[in-house]
Amino acid sequence: MIEALFYGLLSGFLLCLTFGTVFFSLLQNSVDNGYKSGMKIALGVVVCDALFIASALFGTSFIPKIDGFDLILTLVGIVFLVLMGLVNILKGTPRIAYPTTRFGNFLYYFWTGFLLNGLNPINFLTWATLAASLRNSFHYDLGEQIGFMTMSVVGIFLTQSGIALSAHKLKRFFTPRIVLNFNRLTGLVFIGIAAGLAYTRLYAPLAKLMHW
Repeated sequence: MIEALFYGLLSGFLLCLTFGTVFFSLLQNSVDNGYKSGMKIALGVVVCDALFIASALFGTSFIPKIDGFDLILTLVGIVFLVLMGLVNILKGTPRIAYPTTRFGNFLYYFWTGFLLNGLNPINFLTWATLAASLRNSFHYDLGEQIGFMTMSVVGIFLTQSGIALSAHKLKRFFTPRIVLNFNRLTGLVFIGIAAGLAYTRLYAPLAKLMHW
């Protein structure tokens, strides 16, 4: 069990180093609005991951079978990422300040993390593949699998919180112009990931089917 817990924590740390949409959103919001906004995003991410893990470990029989659900999820994810990208590119010079502490702010940051994580089908496939490896390759029993996954989620939250805090500590080096350019770069990253998702999940399978 100790081995499972250790490798779970290490896996959680490594999963945060993919430099995807969540990573850039954490940096951007922590610089713009303080490290607490980044931690709220991280909380949304780990709650989403916990749901993915539950599905991967205990099966998806409780999820209703909907034809084309994966396609719908992919399309929603692409639209969401493109909109997030356009908002970051088109908005004006940011005003670096902490938001007031309100429940609405918590929901905004929480759901940003939850949706950025949840609307990318690759994330669920990652957890499903990892769960299968724990069962078939490492021969972990259910208790060890749960321990591994729990520590993975803990590792993800701690790492993302550390990223948010580090970005906040560097805040004094970010002038409004630098933050503006960084936000635009973040927007381009979001749109680029949306384009990659569209190609790998939509265009490539269709092209293969049609023999293009």
